[in-house]
Amino acid sequence: MKDKLMKLIWLARNIDIVKTLLFRVKIQSKNVLVHHNFFYSLTKNAQVKISGKLDLGCQWENGRYFPSQLIIKNNAILEVMGDFQIYTGCNIWVNENAKLLLGSGYINSGLSLSCFESIEIGYGVVISENVTIRDSDNHYINDQKTNKSPIKIGNHVWIGLGAIILKGVTIGDGAAIAAGSIVLKDVPPNSLVAGVPAQIKKTNIRWY
Repeated sequence: MKDKLMKLIWLARNIDIVKTLLFRVKIQSKNVLVHHNFFYSLTKNAQVKISGKLDLGCQWENGRYFPSQLIIKNNAILEVMGDFQIYTGCNIWVNENAKLLLGSGYINSGLSLSCFESIEIGYGVVISENVTIRDSDNHYINDQKTNKSPIKIGNHVWIGLGAIILKGVTIGDGAAIAAGSIVLKDVPPNSLVAGVPAQIKKTNIRWY
């Protein structure tokens, strides 16, 4: 029984190694690590540029590896400037002609990120569990033609549990987004926002 268990552990570890190697070959970079239960798809002319290191689908010690996926569609770009960790259970779509730019930091479990135009995340960013980031409504209302707009998240930003960041938002450096907030408009630097929709609760904060 012990021998079978050891073989299963060995196999699981080597599946990760093989998946990581295949992904590295595909994107021509050694600076990426892919974990258990992670699916990825790079379609025609998709690009991944990694200057730092990218850790995909990682988990806290003794935790579970939930299904994760990274989809990069035609002519889309994922660029990683520093060291970035994205934990298990993530669902990331970089759609046609869109660009996702990551600085450094980490995103906890359960991320839902859909990039249709441009999403930029700065350096030293901390994003909690079950956060949603979308730069498009994905539908028209009253024949309105503009349904997507870039999102920019500055440096040293903290985004709390279950927050939702929607299209056209810029979050300034040093800002904090309270748990459960829905961010519909720009957040000034070093501000704490909370609520639905998110409103400024404090200014001149320092959380890091």
